[in-house]
Amino acid sequence: MGDKPLERGRAWIEIDLDALAHNLADIRSGIPESCEIMAVVKANAYGHGIEGIVSRMVNEGIKSFAVATVIEGEELRKFLSDEEILVMGYTHPDDAFWLSKYDLTQLVVDGIHAKALNNTGNKIKVHAAIDTGMHRLGIEASNLTDIESIFNYRNLTVTGVATHLSSPDSMSKADIAFTNAQMAKFFTVVKTLKEKGYDVGKLHAQSSYGIYNHPDIKCDYVRPGIMLYGVLSIHEETKITTDLLPVLSLKAIIAQVRWIKAGENVSYGRSYTAEKPTKIATVSAGYADGIPRQMSGKGGMCIVRGRRVPIIGRICMDMIILDVTDIEDVNAGDIATIIGKDGNEEIRCEEIAEAAGTITNDVLSGFGARLPRIYING
Repeated sequence: MGDKPLERGRAWIEIDLDALAHNLADIRSGIPESCEIMAVVKANAYGHGIEGIVSRMVNEGIKSFAVATVIEGEELRKFLSDEEILVMGYTHPDDAFWLSKYDLTQLVVDGIHAKALNNTGNKIKVHAAIDTGMHRLGIEASNLTDIESIFNYRNLTVTGVATHLSSPDSMSKADIAFTNAQMAKFFTVVKTLKEKGYDVGKLHAQSSYGIYNHPDIKCDYVRPGIMLYGVLSIHEETKITTDLLPVLSLKAIIAQVRWIKAGENVSYGRSYTAEKPTKIATVSAGYADGIPRQMSGKGGMCIVRGRRVPIIGRICMDMIILDVTDIEDVNAGDIATIIGKDGNEEIRCEEIAEAAGTITNDVLSGFGARLPRIYING
C-alpha cells in the first residue's frame, strides 16, 4: 500500500514530451526564421495538462502563449515569469485589474470593449482583433475609426494586431480565395495604421492549418493549437506535409472479463445483443473521463494485448465494454489502449473523433480532470 491511490490503477493519460518537442521543431521548419510560435494552451493545453506541457515548451524556447480566459492566464502566470500570455477570449471590464496584476495581454474584441477596458483605469497591454470575415470576435476591417481609437486610449498599450482565418483547413479554390481576401483586408488595415504613424506591434493570423496550408503568409507570430499536440482536427491532407507525433495516449485497466450467452444484452438500453457466446471485458473508463458517448455503436475500437477489439453497447459514465472473444489470454488487470499504441496497432485521436462525429479538438479538450496526466520523456 502506498501513500496515495495508484496513478495507473484505473484510467490515465500518458503525455510524451519528446513528441511535443518534435512537433515544435516540425512547425518551426515550416515558418520563416523571423517568425515566432505563440503556443495555444487553452483548455488545459487541449486536455494535456498545462503545467507539464508549458514547462517543456519553455525549455524548447517558446516565449509566447495564448489562452482563452483571464483565469487560464492567471493559472499560467503562476509558473511563468516574463513570457507573454495573450487572452484571446472576452474578459469582462470588471476583471481588468487581473489583466494588469498578472501582466496579461488582452485581445480587444471591439470598440466598446476597448473603451470599457480603458475606463477602468488599469494599465493593460492589448492586441487589436480585426474581423476580416470570420465574424466571431473583432472590429470590422472597414471600421478604421474604432480600430484607430484603440491606439489612442491612455490606459491601453497596443502590442499587436491579429485576425483569425475561418477556413484555413480547406484547400478548395473558393476557400483559398476567401482566405486570401481575409489576409488582403488585414494587411490593408495594417498598412493604413502604419501610414498614420501607429506602431502595430506583432502581427498574427495563422492557427495550425494556416501554418501548413498557407505558408506564404508573413506575420510575426503563428498560433498553433491542435497540431502542437500531434494530431489534425480530422483525417485530411495539408499543403505542407506534416511530420507530427501524437503527444497523448489514453489507457485504462480491464476490471472484469466474462462470457455471455447468445441472445444476452450488454450495457444500457439493450442496444447490443450477442449473436453467439461472447467474451466481454469491462474497461474502467467512460464518458465522464472524456470518451465520447456518441461513439456508442459507431465502430469504436480499443487495443488489448496488441490487437484491436470493438467497443460494444452504450458507453457508460465510468466504463466501456469490449468484445474480446478472439483474445485467449485476456484477464482482469490488463491494459486497454483507447488512444495510442500497443504492439503494432495504433488508435489515433482522429479515429475516435470520426467515430463520434466530431473533431479531435473536441475530444482532447473533453478529457476529465480525474484522469491523472503522467509525463514521460521529460
